[in-house]
Amino acid sequence: MATAEHCLYAFEALVAHLERRQPMELADIQKSWAAYLASGASSGTKLSKALPALHRLAAAAADQSSGTSSQTRAPPYPWPPTPPRRPSPPSPGATTPRYASPRSSSPGTSSPRTPATRTTAPSAAASAPLRTRTSRTASPATLTSALHDTRFNPIRASELPTLEVAVTLLTDFEDAADTMDWSLGVHGIRISFVYHGRRYGATYLPDVAVEQGWTKEETIVSLMRKAGWVGRKDRWRDVEVDTVRYQGKKESLAYPEYRNWRDWIDETKWET
Repeated sequence: MATAEHCLYAFEALVAHLERRQPMELADIQKSWAAYLASGASSGTKLSKALPALHRLAAAAADQSSGTSSQTRAPPYPWPPTPPRRPSPPSPGATTPRYASPRSSSPGTSSPRTPATRTTAPSAAASAPLRTRTSRTASPATLTSALHDTRFNPIRASELPTLEVAVTLLTDFEDAADTMDWSLGVHGIRISFVYHGRRYGATYLPDVAVEQGWTKEETIVSLMRKAGWVGRKDRWRDVEVDTVRYQGKKESLAYPEYRNWRDWIDETKWET
């Protein structure tokens, strides 16, 4: 399932990009997070330097539990390459959409902003959660969502303290009988359709519709707009839409916790 380390990985990708440095690998984040928790720093304890033995024990525990290797390293900056402007639909075990207030106010094109305690979209006012993948593609997907989603302004460094990352592991994919064959608050949906000879597709995670207070019909129309459909809102039923429903396991983490961990990394000179 999604973990706090996956959320840290997403934050690390974004912050490293903004600071023009190389981000840590997920395997190294998993090791250091185990040591960070064991050190007591997560509860406010300030350490001048973590013991080397703690590093070794935490690294061994993380390797054993995750089955991952820490031998790979990210390439030098600039990293990663500029991602596509429209992320592809998710596959099982990976997630995506970021949603927030748009640049324009066209009906149905996006969702209103949520309180600043759950923010990640760029604005002086408020924003909404940043969604990302749970695999090694989390870093480029994070940057796509935060910086290259054409519906929103790119996230600025000054907004980092207000952000929260939510990572969702998607499960139980199944074809829906029709566009209404899913349950609010239980299922996420992925749609695909052809309109005027062009294929469209988009997805919303299970909690999106409930958080925005949408009905199922409003969710479908918004999702079609997200995919790029520009037809009349009252004629959406004329479009043949294929729908896949799925469920998700979510973990979230706010920037202050990421910042505490990252400061601990710098202070203890954690060796990756």
